[in-house]
Amino acid sequence: MILSASRRTDIPCFYGEWFMNRIRAGSVLTRNPMNHAQLSRVPLIPNIVDCIVFWTKDPASFLPFLDELDGMGYRYYFQFTLTPYDQTIEPGLRDKSSVEDTFIKLSKRIGKDRIVWRYDPIILNDVLDLAFHKSEFKRMCEKLTGFTDTVTVSFVDLYAKLKTPLVRAITAGEIAELSGNITETARAYGLRPVACCENDLNKYRIERASCIDLERIEKICGCKLDLKSDKNQRPSCGCVESVDIGAYNTCMNGCIYCYANDNPLTTRRRFDAHDPNNEILVGKLTGDEKITERAVRSNKIQ
Repeated sequence: MILSASRRTDIPCFYGEWFMNRIRAGSVLTRNPMNHAQLSRVPLIPNIVDCIVFWTKDPASFLPFLDELDGMGYRYYFQFTLTPYDQTIEPGLRDKSSVEDTFIKLSKRIGKDRIVWRYDPIILNDVLDLAFHKSEFKRMCEKLTGFTDTVTVSFVDLYAKLKTPLVRAITAGEIAELSGNITETARAYGLRPVACCENDLNKYRIERASCIDLERIEKICGCKLDLKSDKNQRPSCGCVESVDIGAYNTCMNGCIYCYANDNPLTTRRRFDAHDPNNEILVGKLTGDEKITERAVRSNKIQ
């Protein structure tokens, strides 16, 4: 089993203590996001969890747990979103220079092959224009070169609930100009540019991303794995199947472009009610739920 922690919220940033408590306990409860009354109990023991994929924008508070994870035999890597935006766009994050330093610290700790830089989503507005992105992407490539091998990009999706003048539609011409610049700049600094769920960037020498990446996972695990494509993701997604243990409306980064939060007040209420000792990330069991023991196994090919 590949454990995803998590596409739905920033577990390393906000819920690291809870995650480690579940790792020590050997299982976790996850709620079906489409049916509140359906829950699964997922085993987390090392001989079943082949690899953990952490998704985060600031894992500084999680770094002290890595020695324990290593000692227990878990394999893992990080999808680390790091953009040049300030708190106008990402209000819950620290100063970006400090977060960049955390990226480097993490890379030195686990190796550049276990940390993927995500420069996404790319947002354009009157301030965040093409010149801004070209300049900042180059600066960040220069700072992060040698500390990762891949940079993942994507252009912002205008979800129906995304209603803010700070995010506008991006034209085909802007995508073409910026994509060409990203390829040229990334490769100049020894980075491989890939695109997450973007269908038409191959012509700019930007390959399709596999965020939960079979090749990378097999290298980390040191063996072949029997994993299929994840049919629950968008058709253009290159990820293999995984089990996600996060929950929507729980991330306090507050990014204005986020698809995983519906309402800041709901998110704050759920975050404040979080108990790191609970088996489930947020909320309490009422006794009326249906709990299923999730049948999962190691995907290592013996």
